[in-house]
Amino acid sequence: MQVSAERLKKVKSILVTLPKPESDKNPYTELAKKYNLKIDFRSFIHVEGVSARDFRKEKVALGDFSAVIFASRNAADHFFRICDEMRFEVPAEMKYFCLSETIALYLQKYIQYRKRKIFFGKQTASDLAEVLKKHTGEKFLYPCSDVAAEETQKFLAENGYNFTPAVLFRTVVSDLSDLAEVFYDIIAFFSPSSIQSLYKNFPDFQQNNTRIAAYGTTTHKAALEKGLILDIPAPVPEAPSMTMAIEQYIKQVNK
Repeated sequence: MQVSAERLKKVKSILVTLPKPESDKNPYTELAKKYNLKIDFRSFIHVEGVSARDFRKEKVALGDFSAVIFASRNAADHFFRICDEMRFEVPAEMKYFCLSETIALYLQKYIQYRKRKIFFGKQTASDLAEVLKKHTGEKFLYPCSDVAAEETQKFLAENGYNFTPAVLFRTVVSDLSDLAEVFYDIIAFFSPSSIQSLYKNFPDFQQNNTRIAAYGTTTHKAALEKGLILDIPAPVPEAPSMTMAIEQYIKQVNK
């Protein structure tokens, strides 16, 4: 990753636009110790559940489905919440298809974990293709947010699966007014929504010497559309994680 000469400024502080990790054992803490950095966490967006009353307006009958596809732990939380609020007892034979094993294991919070009913992929809907092919007769419910991942819906639609999206939670811009006079050398973004939040809170934001790190192609695109200089794109082959990409950048500028 080649850094332009005028932006070769030492990094001392980083703002990560995610909630603070529950444990100190995380890659960011290690990065902070290794390079003597100040790393703060602040979620630029948060999730709010759709009420049972609003969900009824979607005219989605929970009893019509034989399987559920979960793309996130949020989706699982709000599916079981809405079932509880609507006093809908989830049938024991319900099948669950999860985009990753992490989400699948998380279901233990709500149901007795039986592998015969729970299937998972590596990270995307296409990873589930082989499993889904064996269950083409299912009627799938896809709990999602109002800014649902288009790739998953596109995959399901293109492959002819009988699925119904149900908006169970909304992505909401967080109030960041207390950051108005706070400046960081790097701000790390993980979704287009978090970049939208930056401009909703600070319409006149000037990048100046702040370096922008962004994870994922849709986040890269959102940053560039706002006219931001994307200093640290991730993932890249030599840096598959955000912390690795930031560390490679720091090695170049903190000499």
